[in-house]
Amino acid sequence: MFSLGDSNHYLLFSEPTDKRKSFGLATNIMGANPHNGDVFIFINKHRNRIKLLHWEPGGMVIYSKMLERGT
Repeated sequence: MFSLGDSNHYLLFSEPTDKRKSFGLATNIMGANPHNGDVFIFINKHRNRIKLLHWEPGGMVIYSKMLERGT
């Protein structure tokens, strides 16, 4: 179930990222705590994939979307 809404705080990492490093980027470079409920948004170099990291009670949730066409 999606639990994202307008009450969440969204943080966009503006540089293209390797999706495997996104949790480390949230803590080390963005200086934020991924466990506080904020939503972290990451895109890839080609801008056809997006990943959102979000902490919910019970664990980290990863939302991922790959576009077939366009950016």
